[in-house]
Amino acid sequence: MRTDIFARLDREPEPPKIEIPRMSRTRLALFGGTSAFYLAIVVAVLISSWLVIVDWKVMLFRPYQQWPELHAFLDYFVVLGQRGPTAVMVAAWLGWRSWRQHTLRPLLVLGASLLLLNATVGAVKLGLGRLGPHYATQIGSAELFAGGDIFPSGHTANAVVTWGILAYLATTPRARRYLSALSAVVALGVGLTTVYLGTHWLSDVLLGWAAGLLILLALPWCEPLIARVEDAVLSLRNQLRARRLPVPSLPVASGGPRPAVYPQRVPAEDGGEPVRRPVGATSAARTASTRSTVGSAALPAGQKQQAGAPGPSGVTAAARHGQARTHPVGRSPHPPHAPWTTAPAGSRRAPRSRPVGG
Repeated sequence: MRTDIFARLDREPEPPKIEIPRMSRTRLALFGGTSAFYLAIVVAVLISSWLVIVDWKVMLFRPYQQWPELHAFLDYFVVLGQRGPTAVMVAAWLGWRSWRQHTLRPLLVLGASLLLLNATVGAVKLGLGRLGPHYATQIGSAELFAGGDIFPSGHTANAVVTWGILAYLATTPRARRYLSALSAVVALGVGLTTVYLGTHWLSDVLLGWAAGLLILLALPWCEPLIARVEDAVLSLRNQLRARRLPVPSLPVASGGPRPAVYPQRVPAEDGGEPVRRPVGATSAARTASTRSTVGSAALPAGQKQQAGAPGPSGVTAAARHGQARTHPVGRSPHPPHAPWTTAPAGSRRAPRSRPVGG
């Protein structure tokens, strides 16, 4: 068993028992308070209250001119709130977690949160149409319904959701505390960086924090649907794997497969109607005839039989002599070619006969 730190990178033998967050009373209270804060920010901007005045004071202060030495670093730091790069980084980490724990829940939770983020934040952005500080036309105005798309701040909301997912999916209380603190620092830093760069109003950032937090607090309501989607995907994967399994072959009978026997026409010896014989039987008869001829040729001169005397096999010496002349030793005793002869399966070329050497 491995005891080093790299043992935690191995795949677990079976899916672990992970406690899924539920919509508790504390979470419900936080969700209600955040919703009230969200509505208060929207109303404050709609009526051009003191919050809009603060937005203009911060914009005219121009933080990027007050501290120019931070500009280069914050230009890179704000990327932690962009949807594309952060989604790729977090998806890679959660994909490894899914493989290690034999579950699709981390990736499905990330997908559900990003879908809710795009739907809710995008709808408010397009509905209110607020212009950014660099495109403002009238001092003290809320710049609403002017074709803009910056309220709430997408960078801020995306930073809250993307990095907060890591804390939401943590498997231990200790990891959840550390990841919650880390995601809060990143989300606060990204929001304030957009104010420093002058790309968002302060109220945009406040509403972005509230929008991202609402999505994280509402995720337990999506857990039953995520579980059903995971079961459907895993069952479909099992069906596809079952179809790809090889079909077991049928057992072969003892002795191996039987060779196919093709009938062959052999001319009758008395010139009558040709007879169909199997290839195997014809070959056996030819082999016996060849053996008889070889045996007759191997007898000494003093023991040769007369032409009319029948031999042991019941064939006269003259008949054997005719067979020997027709089929000498060393030649294959193939029947004479005829236009009505059907060749056996295989090559159609006639076999070549080689004369006896010596």
